[in-house]
Amino acid sequence: MTDHTTTSRADIRGFRAGDGPQVVEVWRRSAPADPVTADRFRSLVLLDANFDPEGLRVAVEGDRVVGAAYAVRRLTPMTGTDLEPEQGWIPFFFVDPAARRRGLGRRLLADALDWLRGHGRTQVDFSSYTPNYVLPGLDAETYPEAALLLQSLGFRTLYEAEAMDRGLVGYRFPQDVARRVEELTAQGYRFATPSDDDLVDLFALAGSHFGPDWACTIRVCLAAGTPLDRIVVVRDPSGRMVGWAMHGAFDAVDERFGPIGVLEEMRGIGLGEVLLHLVLERMRARRAHSAWFLWTGAQSPAGQMYRKSGFTTTRVFRVMRREVAG
Repeated sequence: MTDHTTTSRADIRGFRAGDGPQVVEVWRRSAPADPVTADRFRSLVLLDANFDPEGLRVAVEGDRVVGAAYAVRRLTPMTGTDLEPEQGWIPFFFVDPAARRRGLGRRLLADALDWLRGHGRTQVDFSSYTPNYVLPGLDAETYPEAALLLQSLGFRTLYEAEAMDRGLVGYRFPQDVARRVEELTAQGYRFATPSDDDLVDLFALAGSHFGPDWACTIRVCLAAGTPLDRIVVVRDPSGRMVGWAMHGAFDAVDERFGPIGVLEEMRGIGLGEVLLHLVLERMRARRAHSAWFLWTGAQSPAGQMYRKSGFTTTRVFRVMRREVAG
């Protein structure tokens, strides 16, 4: 994706009917560490309420797709009426390996940025678009040329997110956590699968304290048929819902853990660790061989909890932003 003297002959245009199969295939060849399927492309992009076909910039040589860069802005608010009018995202871009070293990656990104600028977007993030992000950010170790290209176009790293995995073969519920469950239960805390009526409190907890995208993620997965037993909620002795954890929320992948959340004022008494292991226990009961997620802060309390519980870092992503004058 670096510029050389030979110039790409590709034309760049918006997405058209018939492009999809080629986009998926070129994506697979271009990013073998992160391939996509046709149904996942449909779910993440084509069915997104914010999808504008002109924002999916497609590079073609003749009738052959050789790359793409996706620019997106909110057409429908995540919550309330906020369309985030200055904010845009580029969730992904790629160039066919056979079409690289001709400046096409730079042309695609510049074209996508121009499209966003034409819609008044002065702040562009790669690639932390919610709810349909592909990856939290850029894995510079896997895609070093993409990192150099984004930096050369003015993107700067805001922070890093870590993806973690933990094997579940031979998993045993930790004895110290089991004792903590007994102690908390004796104090009046209640851990349970939510009922239908409990969802009202769960959406309010997730949306008000952890961001509207979390509430949206839970709502969408349940509407798509994710069973309630993928979720564990906890209520304090007064009956207030103060936390939850789950798996299977993203793309119906049972081995993907999260999201998890505990009210800030309730942290430090072990609720998060208990919720984590109650869900891991359920995952193992469903014969999951591993648990994984894409996003936590390296030095955050959550990151430390995961490491204590046997998770190890598998990838590091740079959440990047480009800001320009309006």
